Amino acid sequence: MNKLPEKPPEGWNKITFRAIEKSHQDPAFGKLVTEYNSRYLAWDDLTYRIPDPEQRMIAWSVMKMLRAMRYEVVPFPSLNLKYSTTPEISRSLHIFDQYLSGTIRVHNKTIRLEQSYIINSLMEESIASSILEGAVTAHRVAKDMLRKGREPRDTSEQMVINNYQAMRFIRAKKDTPLTPEFILALHRTVTENTLDDAAVGRFRDNNEIVVADPVTGVVHHTPPEYTEVPGLIDALCRFANAADDDDTGTFIHPIVRGIILHFLIGYIHPFEDGNGRTARSIFYWYVLSQGYWLFEYMPISRIILRSKKDYALAYLHTEYDEMDLTYFIQYQIRCIEEARKDLLAYIEKKQSEQNATKAMIKTVQNISQRQADILRQMMEHSDQYFTIREISETHSVVYQTARTDLLDLTGKGYIRKEKRGREFMFIFNEECDLGNETQ
Repeated sequence: MNKLPEKPPEGWNKITFRAIEKSHQDPAFGKLVTEYNSRYLAWDDLTYRIPDPEQRMIAWSVMKMLRAMRYEVVPFPSLNLKYSTTPEISRSLHIFDQYLSGTIRVHNKTIRLEQSYIINSLMEESIASSILEGAVTAHRVAKDMLRKGREPRDTSEQMVINNYQAMRFIRAKKDTPLTPEFILALHRTVTENTLDDAAVGRFRDNNEIVVADPVTGVVHHTPPEYTEVPGLIDALCRFANAADDDDTGTFIHPIVRGIILHFLIGYIHPFEDGNGRTARSIFYWYVLSQGYWLFEYMPISRIILRSKKDYALAYLHTEYDEMDLTYFIQYQIRCIEEARKDLLAYIEKKQSEQNATKAMIKTVQNISQRQADILRQMMEHSDQYFTIREISETHSVVYQTARTDLLDLTGKGYIRKEKRGREFMFIFNEECDLGNETQ
């Protein structure tokens, strides 16, 4: 981002009476301000919509007054965090409650989400999150590396592998309370072999770290003093582990709480590097811990990658406007909704691709369901060779199980085995007749 957004002016509350009077006297102006506020526009968004500085200030005063009446305070010590639940946020949260913690349906049919869908999502999330943090790698190459279990060739590929391991780590730890040690272990996972050992899995011990544009050097954010980091992390863990009925009497929707945790890691910036990857991982950990299991299938970083500027602006608008988290929450909610729609489109595409092969494979009686899934995958990519490690990774089974499945399918004539270099490769046998294999 070459230019930072304009910070809101102070003193909006000094002209509140005049602003209310203007809204009553000019219904068109009042309607316009209400519409801008419903979209939760930031101050700099008003610049070209209301060119006159005085009128813009009056409009801002009305918007801030309306927001102040709806603020919900976030119980987090030392930071004056707050947010508003806009109609857009409420509507989306209702949809997420319906669809992201229960059974998913496409065209009114309950569908089986395959293990390979989760693996695909984890890979997509790992690649996108790495690219967001500066990894330079082709998507196809990175995904092929993860599928085949190839060793990384450079730091960018190492970042992808680290993020992939981090996603698997939080899936396994979704029932574990958040602690500083948990966060350090997660950071160690996402930064292994990409940072100096002295910075891996350790909170920063200086104030030299800032968030800045890598090209222009423009500083976006100066984090809190490093001496404050341990206390802020302790407070973050208490906030993450708090029950809905804690002594604050404050209910925060689980997805909103997860988004706030994401923001807080970015704001505190507790590490020398890897803060963004850690923040997004902690968001995933939290929503999974709250029962929103379908997030496993939704690579949200891929959506953020499409709108990197808006991601940065969501942070800046929040910090510039009295720590009003609504900007960041609203942006993340939109990303989640887009990821949900992407998931449905992906499932529909895969269902369509699989119909023909399923019709053929269902006549085969002498293979297991997992072997049928492997065979279907290889039929859909009949021009590609697969390794044992790739099948192990894609279907989330140990190496020996994948090897046994592939050799069994080879013995039955459904696939062919060839040796390439020091490794065996497997490919669909297009000469086999699945329709006649019914015994």
